This record gives sequence, structure tokens and C-alpha cells, in this order.
Amino acid sequence: MTKETGGPAFPRDHAHDGHNGMTLRDYFAAKAMQGICAHSGGASPVWAENNSDIAEVSYELADAMLKAREG
Repeated sequence: MTKETGGPAFPRDHAHDGHNGMTLRDYFAAKAMQGICAHSGGASPVWAENNSDIAEVSYELADAMLKAREG
């Protein structure tokens, strides 16, 4: 497991073709973004000036989740 990404979200043996799926960090960020968007009814939250803000916060939350897993 790599510290930066958490390793693959859904490990599989496809190393021969270079497709090992998304990282755990990407998976956590996607789930965080899904929650943010669902909570705001699909519109941008009032605190977000643009979609980049939502993406940045999603990855900040993903990084916090990875850190929490370290114990």
C-alpha cells in the first residue's frame, strides 16, 4: 500500500496490461464528492465558488480518511 494513494481501491491482477483500477484515494474522493453534491441537491454548495473548490475539498477529505486509517 502506498501512503499517498492508499493503494488500489479494488485490487485485481491486471498488472500485465497496466490497468489496476482507481486508487483508494480517488475512491474516497469520489464518495466525498457524491455526498457533497447530494447534500446540496445537485447544485454547488454555497461555500463553493466553482467546481474546483468541490474537487479540492473532496481530496482533502480523502486524505483525512487515509490518515485516519493509519491509526
